[in-house]
Amino acid sequence: MTKVNCPTCQKEIEYSKDNPYRPFCSKRCQLIDLGDWASESHKIEGKSAKEEMLSEELEQIIKDSLLK
Repeated sequence: MTKVNCPTCQKEIEYSKDNPYRPFCSKRCQLIDLGDWASESHKIEGKSAKEEMLSEELEQIIKDSLLK
């Protein structure tokens, strides 16, 4: 069986379909991680959806003005 460390507490656990909390060791660690994402302690770097949309709109405006 594959062994992994719980992302929250680093306890070594078996990565198994029998563990309903995988890759976490427990419901507690799973909820701590969820809370970190909800409070934005964890986040994925990059543009927000709003920034991406504005960037695409700006690119289109520039392309349209260059074609005129």
